[in-house]
Amino acid sequence: MLEGFASAALGWPSLTAGPEHNGRTVPRGTETSVPRGTDTDAPEATVSGTGHAPEPVAHPRAGSGTVPRETPPAPALPAPARGTVKPWQGTRVITVSNQKGGVGKTTTAVNLAAAMAGSGLRVLVIDMDPQGNASTALSIPHSSGTAGIYDVLIDGVPLADVVQPCPQVPGLSCAPATIDLAGAEIELVPLVARENRLRRAVQSYLGSAADPPDLVLIDCPPSLGLLTVNAFVAARELLIPIQCEYYALEGLSQLLKNVDLIQQHLNADLHVSTILLTMFDGRTRLASDVADQVREHFGDRVLRTAIPRSVRISEAPSHGETVMTYDPTSTGALSYAEAAAEMRRTKEIS
Repeated sequence: MLEGFASAALGWPSLTAGPEHNGRTVPRGTETSVPRGTDTDAPEATVSGTGHAPEPVAHPRAGSGTVPRETPPAPALPAPARGTVKPWQGTRVITVSNQKGGVGKTTTAVNLAAAMAGSGLRVLVIDMDPQGNASTALSIPHSSGTAGIYDVLIDGVPLADVVQPCPQVPGLSCAPATIDLAGAEIELVPLVARENRLRRAVQSYLGSAADPPDLVLIDCPPSLGLLTVNAFVAARELLIPIQCEYYALEGLSQLLKNVDLIQQHLNADLHVSTILLTMFDGRTRLASDVADQVREHFGDRVLRTAIPRSVRISEAPSHGETVMTYDPTSTGALSYAEAAAEMRRTKEIS
């Protein structure tokens, strides 16, 4: 368990970020089963203080022509606790990492990238995971032999030579990962400045590009090896997706210790800037308790938007798309759009 975490309080007063999402939870003992045939991507059932279930809300289908409101309006959110809010300047380089698998790293990276690009930013995704899931979700070819991030790290190929545009989202591009990247952990060991190879490639790319991207998102593998270390050294910010389950907290302490080591020896500018709660199920007490502990420990670094469990998010990669293009009216797409809107605003610490 993460050091400094207090025991979870009962209940969760607010876990919302906009009118499309309501983070109210069901009191213990009132959970209900989902009938067969029910669309599991519809907003989770919640109950009011009177104990009566709300009327069901129809799930919008892509191309239906109308977009019904998916959840009741959320209460107004308080203003940020400190600083002023303004758009960022220059290029932000953000690493998306958590050594625990299955917490939504790749899903978060590609959907935030698509949401940012959809709002007019130029975005580059660097796929550092040998599985190449981010490349798949963005419809980027990444079969063995394709020029990718492996060639950048091992052979010194310029990053600009491997970047490919995403066909579904204008303004979004990707440096793909091939299966060859699986052996890069070993091949990097004897190389000079092995921890800095990605940083040098990114700096060279940004310095030589006529129209550099506004945002670089680096998707990491579920480990703390040399590939992840390269991603930490190349970035100034770290985004940690945290699944709303107990196991997600156990490995967080080790991740933060590694971040401290990187700050001391390799990249003093790296800092944890964003925490995103993923796979949130408002019907369970556990999800609310985990969210409560994370918010208590990390404060305003936790985005007010939580990503719910969504069938549409899981289906989208099988079509070579992000949920932002696969079903833009789904709860998952709306949540990632709101999270991206939060990230577009940065706090100027006073």
